[in-house]
Amino acid sequence: MAKRKSKPIVAVVGRPNVGKSTLFNVLAGENISIVKDTPGITRDRIYADVNWLDMSFTLIDTGGIEPDSNDIILSQMRRQAEIAMETADVIIFLVDVRQGLVDADSKVADMMRRSQKPVVLVVNKVDSFEKYMADVYEFYNLGIGDPYPISAVNRLGIGDMLEVVTSHFDKSEIEEEEDDRTRVAIVGKPNVGKSSIINKLLGEDRLIVSDIAGTTRDAVDTEITYNGKEYVFIDTAGLRRKNKIKEDLERYMIVRTVSAVERADVVVMVIDASEGVTEQDAKIAGIAHERGKAVVIAVNKWDAVEKDDKTIYRFTEKVRDTLAYMPYAEMLFISAKTGQRLPKLFETIDMVSENHAMRVSTGVLNEIMSEAVAMQQPPSDKGKRLRLYYITQVSVKPPTFVIFVNDKELMHFSYTRYIENQIRETFGFKGTPLRFIIRERKENEQ
Repeated sequence: MAKRKSKPIVAVVGRPNVGKSTLFNVLAGENISIVKDTPGITRDRIYADVNWLDMSFTLIDTGGIEPDSNDIILSQMRRQAEIAMETADVIIFLVDVRQGLVDADSKVADMMRRSQKPVVLVVNKVDSFEKYMADVYEFYNLGIGDPYPISAVNRLGIGDMLEVVTSHFDKSEIEEEEDDRTRVAIVGKPNVGKSSIINKLLGEDRLIVSDIAGTTRDAVDTEITYNGKEYVFIDTAGLRRKNKIKEDLERYMIVRTVSAVERADVVVMVIDASEGVTEQDAKIAGIAHERGKAVVIAVNKWDAVEKDDKTIYRFTEKVRDTLAYMPYAEMLFISAKTGQRLPKLFETIDMVSENHAMRVSTGVLNEIMSEAVAMQQPPSDKGKRLRLYYITQVSVKPPTFVIFVNDKELMHFSYTRYIENQIRETFGFKGTPLRFIIRERKENEQ
């Protein structure tokens, strides 16, 4: 079965104060500037993209632990380990050379050993390898392999650690192979009807659906053929434990969403019509936006809503308002129960998928840009006016453009958006975000 490129996921597990967030920040480098205009996402940053040599992976923080009592620490560490074991390709188990080996570490190590997932044991705060090596060796007692000494603060040993982490990636998964099936991730809060939609499309109850939030067993990839075309649906349900605290569930859901979105081309964001659009919906949709995926917003359970002639208009406005950072997303009102407009879902997925992979010729782009500049003069500052020299499309999924200008500082966000709107007016690009990279070129480099 041909696979497609998907980023490996690496999760970090560890007790309080062992330096998880320091390691996180060091690995994520400077690209922690989360998209500023996306409300509600990652105030506590749960994931980041890491590039090292020619590899890239998604780093996931499995959650903070309240340093209350040893019991709580152990149960929360186990919870972290569970999230890591279910979603990650490789787990970094972070311990602290100064605190030494503690009982909670051993218990969590036992769990991880049984999980069969690759675990890299990383001993932090080793500021001097000579001085601390004897203490590092103590961690062999955990029985999960070699301990790798690092100092996250001083950036020591990070390269060696990453070499071990990336050695566990399944290279066959990372290499791109031919698979032209559209991959669709169905995302949304628990209980909005994600599994019901897939069941209806399949025409059989392959996923267990019941009315208890969080009952679906696991993320399932489902192949569906519609009008002779194959699709792979990735379902993110998989919230098994029903008794967990709310924050925990939310983090778990976001982690699941990140790993599903990572593998998809098109994301179908399901919203419950009877509940309306919520801040949690904005967080989930934000993940697809940040990762540059094509997006369809499917408002489910529309059959259950009492309507007058303004209902659809009001609901659309509310969704557009809450998800203001993704005006490009296509919207559809459906019912998994009655099957209302589900065929339209496939048409919409096809359309946004084509737009996501659309290329526009450089000649046409430059014509659009020249016209746009003629219609609305670029901004100036202290007598210096912005000049746009040239635009070209450099990649697809999402369509990404480079604009060469005389001064990057003058290219305000609002003017970039204006250029984007002109391109959209000509080509539509419905359902897909567009990315713009602004490069500076001196006047004499023409």
